[in-house]
Amino acid sequence: MRTADNGGAAGLRVVVLGGTGYLGRRIGEAFTADGALVHLVSRSPAADAPADPRSVRMDLLAAGPRELTEFFGSVRPDVVVNAAGRVWQSGEPEMAAGNADLVARVTESLVGLPRPPRLIQLGTVHEYGAGTPGAGTSEEHEPAPVTPYGRTKLLGTRIVLRAAAEHGLDGVVLRLANVIGAGVLAGSLFGMVAAHLGEAARAQLLGEKPDELRLPPLRAHRDIVDAHDAVDAVRAAAIAPGADLSGHVVNIGRGEAVPMHALIHRMVELSGVDLPVVEAVADQPARTDAEWLQLDVSRALRLLRWQPRRTLDASLRDLLAAVLPAPVNGRK
Repeated sequence: MRTADNGGAAGLRVVVLGGTGYLGRRIGEAFTADGALVHLVSRSPAADAPADPRSVRMDLLAAGPRELTEFFGSVRPDVVVNAAGRVWQSGEPEMAAGNADLVARVTESLVGLPRPPRLIQLGTVHEYGAGTPGAGTSEEHEPAPVTPYGRTKLLGTRIVLRAAAEHGLDGVVLRLANVIGAGVLAGSLFGMVAAHLGEAARAQLLGEKPDELRLPPLRAHRDIVDAHDAVDAVRAAAIAPGADLSGHVVNIGRGEAVPMHALIHRMVELSGVDLPVVEAVADQPARTDAEWLQLDVSRALRLLRWQPRRTLDASLRDLLAAVLPAPVNGRK
C-alpha cells in the first residue's frame, strides 16, 4: 500500500463499499476531509452526495468478480474499506450474501490487481458470541457466534484472513463493538428507543401524554463505541504499517461492558422527556444474543495507536439531537 506523503491519508485513493450507509458515509467524509480522493460505492447513492467524494452506483450483491476487478482496476485504490453488508432485519441467507459472499468476491478481485490495496473489513463484536462476565475478550479468543449476524460476519472475517495468509492480501479486520451516534440504524435497540423518544417529545410539546416505552428485559452488558471513534479507527488502519497490521483482527471498542438497563434509562433522562420505561414485554420473542460483550482493545492501541475518546453521554446526545424536536433537544 502506498503511504500518504504527509504520513496521513492525504493523497490516498480510498474506496468505501457501502458508502452511503451509516458508517460508510461518515468514513467517506472523514477521508475527504483528510485530503484523500474518495469513491463511495453503493446501490443507491445519496441524492445529496457531493461531487467529491465521488458516488459510484453499483449493486454490490449482484456485482461479480469481473465487474469488481474492472472497477478497482480503473480507480487503482490504495485503500478499500468494506462497510457494506446486511444487519439484523435480514434473514440469514441475505446476511450470508452481504456479509460473506460479497467479501469473497471483493478479496478475489483485489488479489488479482497489479498493485493490491489495503482492505479494511468492518467486523463485529457479535462474531465472538458469549463473553466472560467481568473480562474483556481478546482477538485470540475462539469465536462462537450465537446469532445469524455474528455467524455470517465471522465468515467474512475468515475470508479476509485466508486471503491474507494464502494470497498475500494486505487485509485487516476491525472488529467493532456496538456503534452508536446520530442516525444509528432504526432496527437496533438504540435506534428504536431514539425513534420512540422523538415521537414522545413531539407528543409532550403538544400537551399529550406520550406512550410508554415498552422493552424486553434489559439484562445484557454491551461494549459501546462512538461512531466518531470507530471512523478514527478506520483512518488509523488506513495508514498503519502493513507489516504490523496485515492478516490481523483488531478489536475496536471502549473496553468495558455497560449495563444496557442503565444506558437506556440515561438516554431517556438526557432526552428530557417524561416517559415511563416498562421492561418484560410478553409478546416479544426472547433474544438469543450473548448477555456479556466486552472487548480487550489493547491491540488497537499497540498497532493503530487508537483508543476511544468520546464519552457515552456525548454519544447519546448526538443520537438524541438527530431525533428530538428543537425545543426539547439539548435539555438535561
